[in-house]
Amino acid sequence: MDYVSALLPPVVMAAFFIGLVRTIIKSQGGPNKSKEDAAVDAAIARAESQQADRTPDAHTV
Repeated sequence: MDYVSALLPPVVMAAFFIGLVRTIIKSQGGPNKSKEDAAVDAAIARAESQQADRTPDAHTV
């Protein structure tokens, strides 16, 4: 009976992980894909502009 209690937690975690991966895969695309892509593009543009503000220009140094 010890082997059942030893194997139960990894089996339960594996089942939850498989469910998580299936949920992530199913939620990709669909009607919200363009909205999600726009949000990611905006975040990348914001990060790049902040990085450009912090980086000194090579000609001014």
